[in-house]
Amino acid sequence: MALFGNAHSIDSTQAQQEYARLLGHGEQVHAAYLLIRDTILFTDRRLILVDKQGITGKKVEYHSVPYRSITHFAVETAGTFDLDAELKIWISGSATPIEKTFTKGVDIYEVQAILTQFVAK
Repeated sequence: MALFGNAHSIDSTQAQQEYARLLGHGEQVHAAYLLIRDTILFTDRRLILVDKQGITGKKVEYHSVPYRSITHFAVETAGTFDLDAELKIWISGSATPIEKTFTKGVDIYEVQAILTQFVAK
């Protein structure tokens, strides 16, 4: 349920096709999440944040974060009263983390495992 701005997972094959123009030769989408109009892609090479801007959403910013630039990250699981899980990612050279919120239906441990797999390379 993305109605309140929280991310939920989308099919990685669908994301692979939809964002093919952004991907390098042989780059594969391993996981994708939708946040109303914005999208978060975890590829085998980088994290891609797709930020649709304006009323129509025709203006789009694509923020590419190589995994080697991620200095550390944190996940916060959903609780009894706080139903959302959160992901915070710190990028080298920036004191403020990138923060994303996920619905309770998203397995935040899976998100953490994806980051662990790629950041540790």
